[in-house]
Amino acid sequence: MPTTYDPIATQTLGSAASSVTFSSIPSTYTDLVLVVNSARTTSNDAVSLEFNGDTGSNYSRLLMYGTGSSAATFRESNATLIEIGVQDTSNCTNIFNVMNYANTSSNKSVVARANATGVRVSAGIGVWRNTAAITSIKLATGGSTFIAGSTFTLYGIKAA
Repeated sequence: MPTTYDPIATQTLGSAASSVTFSSIPSTYTDLVLVVNSARTTSNDAVSLEFNGDTGSNYSRLLMYGTGSSAATFRESNATLIEIGVQDTSNCTNIFNVMNYANTSSNKSVVARANATGVRVSAGIGVWRNTAAITSIKLATGGSTFIAGSTFTLYGIKAA
């Protein structure tokens, strides 16, 4: 990774968990990158993001994905989380870029890229309609759990 990426925190699951939270995120960076290498206990599910504990209908998303034999898009407004990552029983990699997360004058946006090995690839965008600085990020699966050994690393990107 470029020297502008500073690791803020890493969590490796010792046992299965339905969610992982990064809290007390410092406001000293321009952007955040969250890298998730995981699998889950059941197949074909999403990874969702929630900021600062906000469970209100303040999120929107657009997800595009392909399986090798088909492709689809999904759009949602006024959701209670941003569901733009993919998850399966095999190894999955999700990379979430959260831009301008500490700015208190604009809504927050997220760009995601994901690969569920042998299952599907996806790209998505999400918006949190709130101008608060992001101080915590919760990741969760749709109804299963992340398996033991899954890793979650949060990086801060320094201003150029």
